[in-house]
Amino acid sequence: MELLTPEAVRAHATALGALLVDAVDGGASVGYLAPLDPAEAAAWWAGAAGARDVWAAFGPDGTVTGAVTLLRTDTANGRHRGEVARLLVHRAARGRALGRRLLAAAEARAAAIGLTLLVLDTQTDSPAERLYRGAGWIPAGTIPEYAADPAGTLRATTLYYKLLAA
Repeated sequence: MELLTPEAVRAHATALGALLVDAVDGGASVGYLAPLDPAEAAAWWAGAAGARDVWAAFGPDGTVTGAVTLLRTDTANGRHRGEVARLLVHRAARGRALGRRLLAAAEARAAAIGLTLLVLDTQTDSPAERLYRGAGWIPAGTIPEYAADPAGTLRATTLYYKLLAA
């Protein structure tokens, strides 16, 4: 896996978009309803270039098998924190600890650039919760009916945080 430059994110936007489509098709609540148009998914990634740090994992054939983003807060009172978002692992690449490695890469980068607090949210009772809890993330609370899943059903979301060593 590698931290992509903004140019590389734009160059891989179509492949990253295909990963996002796979996540939505698989039921992940990541901001979109199914079916997600591949062009819309690619456009989101192209827009993320430069605004977020993006890591991508590639399979032996060069396909994107996973990705994660780190969004830094630019407010004066929040420069110590960041948000982990869009941790995605292609359904064909699951079960190989790729999600854990992507999350660890984002956490390591956050610590290296001086962030001391990370936050994220995920659908309550989703498989992702096991990953986050296993990686030391702490649930801060649950909000009912926070976001619609890809089928349009409102679901609860759990907010998590992790304090990083200063």
